[in-house]
Formats: sequence, structure tokens, C-alpha cells
Amino acid sequence: MKINSTIDHTLLSPIASKKDIYKLCEEAIEHRLFSVCVNSSYVPLAKHLLAKSSVKTCATVGFPFGAMSTQAKVTEAKQAIEDGADEIDMVMNIGMMKSKNFVSVYKDIRDVKLAIGQKPLKVIIEISELSKNEIIKACQICIDAKADFIKTCTGFSKSGATLTAVKMLKKTARGKIKIKASGGIADYETALKYIESGADRIGTSSGATIVSQSRILEAS
Repeated sequence: MKINSTIDHTLLSPIASKKDIYKLCEEAIEHRLFSVCVNSSYVPLAKHLLAKSSVKTCATVGFPFGAMSTQAKVTEAKQAIEDGADEIDMVMNIGMMKSKNFVSVYKDIRDVKLAIGQKPLKVIIEISELSKNEIIKACQICIDAKADFIKTCTGFSKSGATLTAVKMLKKTARGKIKIKASGGIADYETALKYIESGADRIGTSSGATIVSQSRILEAS
């Protein structure tokens, strides 16, 4: 597997400008990355810039806290798909998860999935805020809600992805859901470790760097 085909090239800073999105998309096209991942307001621009390429457009929903109403998430997700998003990365309602209100967590995810139909849904569970048992439970809920991926982190919490969490998710998933590792993955060696530990996709703002490093190693 080529590392470039696993990378969601990501820019989710609240101060990201149009110029920054242009650069993100140019890098994704140049390095043939899987997708760009942007805040939903930038989906139309990203879709336009990527129109003549195979790079997909991924939009965040309920980002970065996941604490808004389910209807708000559904509305944002629908609009993102209408604007051209190929995939949705939504943030789980972490507060409801911590409250053990598992039915609400399930419905939140399920309603967004129903709203976007066949488009892939990745659910960000923010592992730094959850215990081991909560991570396992969140994975089970995502499977029940028919999500396509479970994603480790937003990148806006106190820490990022861990190999331990990815291995735990892989074991819990039993092939029923894919795994996206994100948060603090900035070089090829680290990205490769996550793929080898069970991640199917890598979320990173360092996609261009990772692919460039992989090519240097392949050529040496």
C-alpha cells in the first residue's frame, strides 16, 4: 500500500484563509493524496480546486467539540454533501458519552449517517477525553450506528493519537469498522507505525512531508 493513498490532508485551523486552502489542495493533487479535510464552509472551494483530480473532499461536522444538537449536525452534514463533500468527519457528543447516555450518542451518529446515505462517515471520539472502557464502548456504538470509520482525535484536545488506542480499536472493531488515526502524526515513520497497527486512514496536516519522506526512503 502506498502511504499517499491513506492520507486525508487536513487543514482545520479557525484562521485558515482561502490562500491556505489553495495550498492544501495543490499539495494533495501533487502528492496524489486520498483527500483534503476542511471545515464545512470551505467545501465548495475545495471541491472546485480538486475538480480535475482524483482527490476527494472531506468535511468536518460538529467540529471540534461535538456538543451541538443532533439537528445542527444533520443540517451541516447535508449542506456539506450538497456543496460537494465526498466524506464526513463528525465529532461524537463527548459529554453524552461521559454521562453514559449511550442512546443519545448512538442517535446522534445514526441520524447523521442516515442524512448522508452512502457517503462515508467517520466519527471522531477524542480518545484523550475517554477511559479505556469508554473508547471500547464508543467503538461499539459507532459500529451499531453504521458509521464507516472511527477516528481517534480532532487535533484540538490535550493530546493526539496513540498506537495503544489504535490497536485497541482494531481489536474491538473485528473488521466491522475502519480506523482513522489523527492527531500529532507528522512524519513518515510515525504514519507507517499507525498503518501497521491497524489504521486504514491517516489524518494529518503534514501529508506532503510524509509522502516526500517516503519517496526519499524508497529511493535510498
